[in-house]
Amino acid sequence: MQDDRTSSCFPGVTAVDRLHAADLQALHSYWAGLCEGAEVPRRSDINPRHIGGLLSNAFIVERIAPGVTRLRVAGLHLNALMGMEVRGMPLSSLITPAARETFALALVDLFERPARLDIDLHAKAGLGRPEMTGRLLLWPLRSDLGDVSRALGCLVTQGDIGRASRRFEMTSVRVLPLDDSAAPAAKPNEALHGGLRGEWPVRGAARRRAHLRVVK
Repeated sequence: MQDDRTSSCFPGVTAVDRLHAADLQALHSYWAGLCEGAEVPRRSDINPRHIGGLLSNAFIVERIAPGVTRLRVAGLHLNALMGMEVRGMPLSSLITPAARETFALALVDLFERPARLDIDLHAKAGLGRPEMTGRLLLWPLRSDLGDVSRALGCLVTQGDIGRASRRFEMTSVRVLPLDDSAAPAAKPNEALHGGLRGEWPVRGAARRRAHLRVVK
């Protein structure tokens, strides 16, 4: 049975989410509980003890340029996916080169709107690399200076990792308001703040398309 509360926070719940439904809901509720009105939480407000069962999947990124982020703290699952220590690496290292332009535009919205991101992922099978699916969630955070330049993230996957490094296509990208009851959805082809549009295909993704859209 699908958890309706999880569905309301994360539209399009998949099999990946059902494996982690309670933990994903708890992590979202933790972040939302730290919000002060329209203000997103500060990076210093995040306590790893409250991340619970997703600690190995969680990470913190820092915005270093528009559309570019660097991993400041990362759970062991991200290290396993890349086969190396990922701290200090761009978050886009986990994304296929063909999808990185679209990913960068989504990151602009994450920090400049600000907004939440909910991204479906797919990694093709290859030699020593089984097919994988995943979900990447990002919540904006403020630095101690008050600017929105940090983000809390979580990457959950389904399938064996096999031979690292693993990189993912994006099959859909959802730009979500901070408050689930706020901000109407953008109309199809309506330009978003960071240059995204209602429908945006990932270049070079064979038979798979990533769609960027604002969700109520």
